[in-house]
Amino acid sequence: MADRFFTPQPLTPGEFHLDGPEAHHLATVRRFAVGDRVTLFNGDGREYPAEILALGKKSVALTILRADEVNRELPFPLIVASALPKGDRADFLLEKLTELGVTRFVPLITARSVVHPKDAKVEKFERMVIEASKQCGRNVLMQVNAPTKWLDFVCSSDLPPQRYVLHTEGGVPIQTAIPLQNGVVAIGPEGGFTAEEVSIAVASGWRPISLGPRVLRVETAALVAVAWFDPTGRKGEISIPTNS
Repeated sequence: MADRFFTPQPLTPGEFHLDGPEAHHLATVRRFAVGDRVTLFNGDGREYPAEILALGKKSVALTILRADEVNRELPFPLIVASALPKGDRADFLLEKLTELGVTRFVPLITARSVVHPKDAKVEKFERMVIEASKQCGRNVLMQVNAPTKWLDFVCSSDLPPQRYVLHTEGGVPIQTAIPLQNGVVAIGPEGGFTAEEVSIAVASGWRPISLGPRVLRVETAALVAVAWFDPTGRKGEISIPTNS
């Protein structure tokens, strides 16, 4: 895959000036030369092959050769809402969710949450999404929402009909084949969701699901759950706890 650089600016074929940290990275860190070719993207779903015309300390002049329609997205929207793990594990979570094609990430604040992100943290996550998208080839950026309280999120009217909440103590699991598409999956903090939080979710149309007998870390549980959403559109086998 060609070397990729991000800009929030509109892109069209013709001359373009790349400024800021991306220009510095291209010219000073990566040391590209005049005549080299790179790829630009801005999150609009396309990528733009370009040739370097001139290199400056704070700006790089390029000519955009064309706009290519390259779709590397899942065939359906997928939302992940999760309490944040501590430290660098949260960074790892955002990076991998981006690579797996998640459409939107919602940082959750729950009764047992330990990490309460501020606006600056969300801005950092957005930058991480860009870096992960540069690496994995996504041309649409995963959206990162502001931190949201669980009780507000679980009753949101704009969520897809398939809503799943991970819960390790939901009763006896049974094997059921269900379609895993166009959905939202919620992951609690290290201590899990409280019984009251799960009850509210169930009353709002959510289905409790289990990942098995072992208790997984937040970031592990999120990635395993996302991997169960079948990108081919077929049904997947998951274990759903129900109360008998």
